[in-house]
Amino acid sequence: MLTKPLILSITLHVTLLAVLLLGDFSAKPPKPTPSATPVKPIQAVAVDRREIDAQVNKLKKQKADEAKRLKALEEKAAAAKRRRAQEEKRLKALEQQRKKKERERKAAETAAKKAKAKAAAAEKLRKQKEKKAAEKAAAQARAKRKKEQEAAKKAEQLRKKRAEEKRRKAQEAKERAEQQRLLEKQMAEEMASRQRARNQQITSEIGKYTALITRVIQNNLLTDKATMEGKSCKLTIKLAPSGFVISVQTGTGDRVVCDAARNAVNKSGKLPVSKDPEVFEKMRTISLTVVPEF
Repeated sequence: MLTKPLILSITLHVTLLAVLLLGDFSAKPPKPTPSATPVKPIQAVAVDRREIDAQVNKLKKQKADEAKRLKALEEKAAAAKRRRAQEEKRLKALEQQRKKKERERKAAETAAKKAKAKAAAAEKLRKQKEKKAAEKAAAQARAKRKKEQEAAKKAEQLRKKRAEEKRRKAQEAKERAEQQRLLEKQMAEEMASRQRARNQQITSEIGKYTALITRVIQNNLLTDKATMEGKSCKLTIKLAPSGFVISVQTGTGDRVVCDAARNAVNKSGKLPVSKDPEVFEKMRTISLTVVPEF
């Protein structure tokens, strides 16, 4: 941009140059304007030669000075022209420089705008990416939380189901145990009842066969009322499954009765026994008391 002093200087130089170029420095001196004053006739006067020479020299000098002044003015005008050309060149250079700077400024502004727009676009893209990433992360977090909640719900349902199954199985096991206990109790009672019945049967069978054996001994017993009446003898007899008498031992009792009772057993050889192994096992070794009958 041109400053005021520079503009003023340029204006003065242009004005001076115009004066120099347009001014008529070769003009003759102005003619005298006719006036009403009457002109006196020229009178011939004798002129001194030296005065003429002086006037001629003066005129020559004035002409030479005028020529020098004209030359100086011409040189000054040429210098002014050169200065004007230089100034125009300088101004043109300044204008070119200004235009260049203006172009550079506009280019810089354009580049700045582009950079700003690019930065804004990059920032917008970054924000969009961040927003998208945040939304994606939030969606993933929601999906993960939902999945965890569903997993926790399923785990809780499974836990409850397993707990219910465990409780049910425990209840069933308890019921089975109770049923088993009752069954075992019932079976035990039944077995006890059967065993009691069996024992009674065995006892009855043993009693029966003991009575039969006693009857056989009584049948083979040689008695003497005088020596045996009111007396008895306890015998212990070992039998084979066939009823064969293996051994006879006398216990407490009268010796005469015991000898007679032993002889009666030996005389029998075989005694009646039960075919039931369990009954026989109970009476394999049988004890009985012999009381002579008269």
